[in-house]
Amino acid sequence: MMQSRNPRAGRYVKQGQGTLGYDAFIPAPLPPDPPVKIDPDMALLLSKAATALERLNGSTTNLPNPDLFVAMYVKEEALLSSQIEGTQCSLDDVLAFEAGEKGQENPKDVAEVVNYIAAMKYSLQRVKRNGFPLSLRLIREIHEKLMTAGVRGGDKTPGEFRTSQNWIGPPDCTLDSAIFVPPPVHEMKQALHNLEEFLRKQEVYPPLIHCGLAHAQFETIHPFLDGNGRVGRLLVTFLLCEQGILRRPLLYLSLFLKVHHEEYYDKLMAVRTEGNWEGWLKFFLRTVQEASASATSTAEAIVKLQKDHLAWIPKNEDTVGLLDLMFEQPVLTVPFVMRRRNCMYRSAISLLGQFEELGLLKKWFKLSDGSLVPLRDAGVPEPALSELNALKNKEFETKLQLEQELTKLLDKSGLEASESPVLNKALKDFKEAAENPDTRYRYHHYLALFETLNARTETPSGPEKTGD
Repeated sequence: MMQSRNPRAGRYVKQGQGTLGYDAFIPAPLPPDPPVKIDPDMALLLSKAATALERLNGSTTNLPNPDLFVAMYVKEEALLSSQIEGTQCSLDDVLAFEAGEKGQENPKDVAEVVNYIAAMKYSLQRVKRNGFPLSLRLIREIHEKLMTAGVRGGDKTPGEFRTSQNWIGPPDCTLDSAIFVPPPVHEMKQALHNLEEFLRKQEVYPPLIHCGLAHAQFETIHPFLDGNGRVGRLLVTFLLCEQGILRRPLLYLSLFLKVHHEEYYDKLMAVRTEGNWEGWLKFFLRTVQEASASATSTAEAIVKLQKDHLAWIPKNEDTVGLLDLMFEQPVLTVPFVMRRRNCMYRSAISLLGQFEELGLLKKWFKLSDGSLVPLRDAGVPEPALSELNALKNKEFETKLQLEQELTKLLDKSGLEASESPVLNKALKDFKEAAENPDTRYRYHHYLALFETLNARTETPSGPEKTGD
């Protein structure tokens, strides 16, 4: 039977019998006993993290409309948090979806990110505007928002705490070979009750220490069959916003948890096996400090970008309105601009063309999302279909580039030599669709700031987890 080397952490209990037996972990209630030792090193880290957060809070004070700016931060955090769980979509995919483009290659992946954004907005509104306390009820509501709309794990009782045992480990592992087994259901309920009580005792420790303890404890309890990681990371933002430490959801914790994922898992396990809360908290405080400093640099760059680009455009309601919209939604389509700016087609085209001439927007062309349907229905062999599908996911600066790439692929595939009337008809329909590709306008200056952040991360190679 596994043993925790320090009762401060909790205890392992044997479940089942014989070859079906396994050891589940029951965490000790918070706050830790003995109390967290805030030594000089931790005190310094706490001071640096708090200072970095305050600077981040002040980074948007010069923006005329900080909510537009915050919207992209929320999207980026949602994307990174979902990528930690294996989501395979990009920021462009999410932005294109919000601009009204349907039929992405990974619709469930995009839906996961969109759900995360909705859950964050919903919970912050409940906590900050409605005065609703951060509670088990709100945590369930957040989980339901995250796991609806047909996403992965959407069949695992969204909004309800689990009623069966879950575990953490590599794909296809079993309970007896799991890396970690959270508390059994009856013990989980008591652990959640204890956590809820701790969430309300905000005067026990400094807010950042309180937040770090709560996050680790939630991850250990793992109360849902899926989605625990995303809820746990959202919990950090909610606690900081609820306590007034973070005025807006601008913190990119997921970015740094992706970069330092191995250390993150190791520090959490050290809490469970050794009761080493201090090691975990020092890691958490460093993460908050680094994430805050990075977000502040991005915010300052965006403030400068907005000031510079405002000077590029003629000042009228339409141009200033479009620039504001670009900070909220930097991937635009004509129909989207028509809806949001309440203008006619010609006005939208003219406005977008004006910004393209000024160098503020770049036009990109891509095959429409439904263009491969005729070929797929006609039974085109998978190798050729895969290559054409890869082409569909590319963007081109001119229609000519797209047409040249398409011609090369069709020549290589040999499809046009077919004598099948069905296939020839499908090819004709496909070419007609290719002659009218989708057009996107990208605010590339702005997107580059977030693409730089994404370039710093790689998909974690740490233990994949059953139940998120």
